[in-house]
Amino acid sequence: MASTSERLRELGIALPAVSAPAGSYVPAKRSGNLVFTAGQVPFVDGELAATGKVGDAISTEEAQRLARICALNALAAVDALVGIDAVTAVVKVVGFVASAPGFTDQPEVVNGASDVLAEVFGEAGAHARSAVGVAELPRGVPVEVELVVEVSGS
Repeated sequence: MASTSERLRELGIALPAVSAPAGSYVPAKRSGNLVFTAGQVPFVDGELAATGKVGDAISTEEAQRLARICALNALAAVDALVGIDAVTAVVKVVGFVASAPGFTDQPEVVNGASDVLAEVFGEAGAHARSAVGVAELPRGVPVEVELVVEVSGS
């Protein structure tokens, strides 16, 4: 079976550089065999890919694409901390969706993150998940994603 870094190459996915924290926290933290990421927003090349509320300025489909970007940013934080090939399973995904009034398709939005994790990790990408609608997110972003992954080694 191919390593995760080989699988990323096969998929044509390059993990981005880790964005500098916007506050007093670290992008990822290891505890035992788990790595927890900070919430990741849709930064692309140091710039926010979009702002606005889903169900208003942002469509569900666009928000799915942004959730994918967030998940890849979270994987980049994991990679910087322990190396992407140390990941043995995705345990949990939490997605926050800045939702316009009446918008209730948060699970469909967070599928953007879940689907890319399945592409990259296959069965090991199956995870528990929460998809939460919120009034606002930092810097006005539409989506934020955090991960918990299991890793090998000590």
